Amino acid sequence: MARRRRPHEEEHENTERWLVSYADFITLMFAFFVVMYSLSSVNEGKYRILSSSLMQAFRSASINAEGQTIVAPPVVVPTGPPVPVKRPKGHDNQGKAREQTAQKMRDMAGHIRRVLEPITGNGQVRVTEGAFGVTVEINASALFSTGEAVLGSEANAALRAVAGVISNSEFPIMVEGHTDSNPISTLRFPSNWELSSARASSVVRLFIESGVSPDRLTAAGYADQRPVADNDTEEGRARNRRVAIMLESRVPVGESEPDTETETPGAQAPTAIVPDDPVLTP
Repeated sequence: MARRRRPHEEEHENTERWLVSYADFITLMFAFFVVMYSLSSVNEGKYRILSSSLMQAFRSASINAEGQTIVAPPVVVPTGPPVPVKRPKGHDNQGKAREQTAQKMRDMAGHIRRVLEPITGNGQVRVTEGAFGVTVEINASALFSTGEAVLGSEANAALRAVAGVISNSEFPIMVEGHTDSNPISTLRFPSNWELSSARASSVVRLFIESGVSPDRLTAAGYADQRPVADNDTEEGRARNRRVAIMLESRVPVGESEPDTETETPGAQAPTAIVPDDPVLTP
């Protein structure tokens, strides 16, 4: 039998009701973090596939004035054997021109070696052939007196013979003067810059007097800034005092014939079925 509450008895307050709200709050927080974690762990591969599909769809479709989407025609896929790549007819001519130029430079280098034999001694003359032409290096002692820029009689005759070899060619000619690191200070040559430039200019003037066209010639003095040996030894300084004559190889390129296209017999042109009217989708 239920016990009756006496009138003077008061109902006790429940102090554990906060647990209900706390449990609800913890449940909401758990759900929130689960959702956040699921959003942060997107499959990157699937995301890229979806992105590419959407971009392709929007690129191949446009919307007309009535709000309808116009689907582009299908892409044409070529069929049949590949069409050969056209090649300019002047390509073979350029290859022959390069071969002729290389052979001409080789012949000229051999001829220069022969005409420089009178001043060739103890490695004073070096003739080298490279990808861009022929370089003739002559030791300054074989051409000039110490501290001077006037060509000696023997060097004058040898260089005139070189001018006879190169005068009939069309190659540009660069003449460079070089010195060692020992400074010079005279009234005529205040530094090695003036001395190296004057020596290169002397060779250029001789070439012009011997029939070489002036528009092919260039003179430059580099003083001691481009050594080829160690300036700490007497042998190295003697090697650095030099005049370099460079014949630059340039392949003349003529006007090529118009390009022509050729097709392989039986080659089939690309075909595709294209609808008569664009496909309209609402």
